[in-house]
Amino acid sequence: MRAALIPEPGRPPVVADREPPEAGAGQVLVDVLAAPITPLDLLCASGTSYFGVPHTPYVPGVQGVGTVDGRPVWFPTSAGMAPGDGSMAAVACVPEADLVPLPAGVDPVRLAALGLSAVAAHRALTGTGGLAEGETVLVLGAGGVVGQAAVQLARLAGAARVVAGARSAAAQERARAAGADAVVALDTDDVAELADRFTKAAGGRADLVLDPLYGVPAAAAARALGTGGRLVHLGSSAGETSPLDSSTLRSRSLRVLGYTNNALTREERAESVAYLAGQEQLTVAHETVPLADAGPAWERQAAGAAEGRVVLVVRHPSAS
Repeated sequence: MRAALIPEPGRPPVVADREPPEAGAGQVLVDVLAAPITPLDLLCASGTSYFGVPHTPYVPGVQGVGTVDGRPVWFPTSAGMAPGDGSMAAVACVPEADLVPLPAGVDPVRLAALGLSAVAAHRALTGTGGLAEGETVLVLGAGGVVGQAAVQLARLAGAARVVAGARSAAAQERARAAGADAVVALDTDDVAELADRFTKAAGGRADLVLDPLYGVPAAAAARALGTGGRLVHLGSSAGETSPLDSSTLRSRSLRVLGYTNNALTREERAESVAYLAGQEQLTVAHETVPLADAGPAWERQAAGAAEGRVVLVVRHPSAS
């Protein structure tokens, strides 16, 4: 079978022939349709993650969409985090208990592009964040996959107003395309200035902040929250620390809540994937690339030069 292989840590994958896997006890073979190149894939393959240096060569891909006996499924893998291969191959071997059945006709590329990033947005908003109908939501990093998904998911959950924060012009445009009511440029490190922008865009105050950035944007967003507001933190792409001041937290009785997909039960993850699959209008910016071009696509995704999330098309649904 054809597969993308990480030859050694820090290098992009090469596509080669490899013996297909054999299913062991409790495992099934999935005919892979689509596999996204995600930040977690890039991190694991670098050899610098807290999971340690992966044993190479291995097939990357921590998630994918495929079929089992012709039935569509979504599946996760531990590729790069533990010994074993992932989704970027014609066939993947995964625990049967991890499979999430999908409705017939689901677009495998759309769901692969959403994947665990959108699962994080969904659970952080509706679970950890407790989003209620009629609230105002502020989504930071809204040009990324988590952010684009969060803007749409907040609306689906009944948010009255959704404000997006994004840095580049392209990211701001993706946030608008996702349906944000207002978009704030994250082009300053002045906390007070940024907080003022957020507050005005929110119409006076926000109820819930979704924060995959931390750093200055998180500190500014906290100042835009009203009394009893919540900030759900799920990433640190803008900085490992934040100038989040004590007076803001105490004077408004704010709640800062941490979120990670790693804390989800298998059932919670499956519930969110099934929800995402059923929302046909829910999508994020993405581009498709054939498995044969996995190496160059990997490098473009790593460099931030791709048009959104890159999804490797392993085979077309009609061929499964």
